Amino acid sequence: METAPLDTSFYKQALIVLGAAGVVIPIFHRLRVSPVLGFMLVGIVVGPFGLASLIPHLPWLSAITISTPASIEPIAHLGVVLLLFMIGLELSFERLWVMRRLVFGLGPLQVMLCAAVLAGVAILLGQNRISAGVIGLAFAMSSTAVVIQVLSDEKRLNTATGRTSFAILLFQDLAVVPILLVLGTFGPTTHVNSVAAFGVAVGQALLAVAAIVALGRLVLRPLFRSVARTRSVELFVAACLLVVIGTALATAAGLSMALGSLIGGLLLAGTEYRRQVEVTIEPFKGLAVGVFLISIGMSLDIRTLGAQPLLVLAAVTAVVGLKLIVVTG
Repeated sequence: METAPLDTSFYKQALIVLGAAGVVIPIFHRLRVSPVLGFMLVGIVVGPFGLASLIPHLPWLSAITISTPASIEPIAHLGVVLLLFMIGLELSFERLWVMRRLVFGLGPLQVMLCAAVLAGVAILLGQNRISAGVIGLAFAMSSTAVVIQVLSDEKRLNTATGRTSFAILLFQDLAVVPILLVLGTFGPTTHVNSVAAFGVAVGQALLAVAAIVALGRLVLRPLFRSVARTRSVELFVAACLLVVIGTALATAAGLSMALGSLIGGLLLAGTEYRRQVEVTIEPFKGLAVGVFLISIGMSLDIRTLGAQPLLVLAAVTAVVGLKLIVVTG
């Protein structure tokens, strides 16, 4: 009986990620370099704009590089989902309610003011109003996974700075889909269709959130109680991953998967299994977030920096500086 040839590409990618986590990152730690920056640097080196670009000249490099970033995207998205789930475990609906002024007060202010200032700069640089608005909204956003991971590594998530940063990031996650739908009104579709799509998406999102909360309160505690009676570690891991992925997919249509997993974490935060779930998910979260950071590094074309270093550095400094001034104010 003939067997199909073994596809080793997946194992190669796994080895690169495990090598980064087990060998490269400890070296960065000794050099006092943030693991976040370390994973991104690994992505730059092994990605299509790094060593992989030399494969036509040095074919043996294909064994230690990843030419197609899309191949690790599913695990990268899972990293963000697990990270938000873990944050939900550290919170609760009660604590989130206490933070409502930060989430729905400071969050919208940050997005609107930063977008307005950056759009104004884009207009001064010659962009039309629509293009400037898109640029402003894009640069007003931040990477939840990167910021939260940095705050977590520095043990600052539970400080005033950490809570405020998380509140702004949470609103940004909530605002992504409405912003994309609003921007769709400037496309080839009609305004009526875009408004209808916006209403349908919001309705689906609200129904999904309501269903997650209702089913979670009814099902999660009995589910974990029955699994705990088996005293099976494997079943407990399966139940944890079921909750994480299930709640993430439930909100994928109208909102982000990360928001759904956050709600799943919030629901489990009020149960007696919170600490055990946290210990179970933590190793998966660490590796998956590492894959996400590597994927970010792989998307960075360092040739642009080499071709126009002053322009890139000046643009980055200007964007960060303007956002810093607005947020500080």
